Amino acid sequence: MRAARLIKMVLLLQARPSITGAELARELEVSERTVTRDAAALSEAGIPVYADRGRAGGYRLIGGYRTRLTGLGRTEAEALFLSGVPSALREMGLADAASAARLKVSAALLPELRDASHTVAQRFHLDAPGWWREPEAPELLPSIADAVWDDLRIAVRYRRRDAEVRRELEPYGLVLKAGVWYLAARAEGGFRVYRVDRFAAVEPTGARFTRDEEFDLPAFWEERAEQFARSILRERAVVRLTPAGARQLPHVTDRVAAEEAVREAGEPDGQGRLTVTLPVESYEVALAQLLGLGPEAEVLGPPELRELFAEAARRTAELYR
Repeated sequence: MRAARLIKMVLLLQARPSITGAELARELEVSERTVTRDAAALSEAGIPVYADRGRAGGYRLIGGYRTRLTGLGRTEAEALFLSGVPSALREMGLADAASAARLKVSAALLPELRDASHTVAQRFHLDAPGWWREPEAPELLPSIADAVWDDLRIAVRYRRRDAEVRRELEPYGLVLKAGVWYLAARAEGGFRVYRVDRFAAVEPTGARFTRDEEFDLPAFWEERAEQFARSILRERAVVRLTPAGARQLPHVTDRVAAEEAVREAGEPDGQGRLTVTLPVESYEVALAQLLGLGPEAEVLGPPELRELFAEAARRTAELYR
């Protein structure tokens, strides 16, 4: 604990020409007496910390002292440069800050590690948006990102399908999923997920909120994403599949639902075909998805869905007559 505090103290002194004992105590969350003891310990360890006395006094490093991140190995340094998604940083308005941070980290690394950012960039590139869509950053994303960073309450107008509602939110975190930005926020009813491109207005209230330290954004998103995927699969389709159709099914519809349907199916019939009950979002969506399997799939029911496929087959046959 103390070692981490001493390292932070050196970095703070390195970042500013001079800093008072009160400021250091506030940053390090300790008493000024502890700051005095820590400064003495650093000085004894060979780090040139100098204390200026008097009202305008403070602590500073002398002799142009700079610490270096000599504890990082090559794999660690490369992983550090791999940890961001450039397009996401640009959309949140953080590209310049990220670039400056990378330069500072590179400058602090040992000479033999300074090519880590280049070697990683030539081997891995993270492209968040999905195929066949032009990524568009929501106009209000930078404002929301600022509120997330600073734990600021925001007053918003949010577009739903049939109306626009007003809410006051505590913005906890942003998630980029397949090119779409989502905000995890706490409102009166608890934590919810909002699509950022549906915000019509975002205004900071000027008040900060106290973050729930037990909130885990990755775990929260994983749970909500699974709930959402399940919630939209409201209909059921009974489908007879060839072996090839059974293999291809996870590639044309919800993968988890398709794999479960195949796994829970009975034994193949005399022609080697499986009959599965597949959860689908709607009959129209099922038509668009399952048509991709062509003759490898026969929809047995419900009758209205089978009729949709029969009509599509008749129209297709007319085209190729």
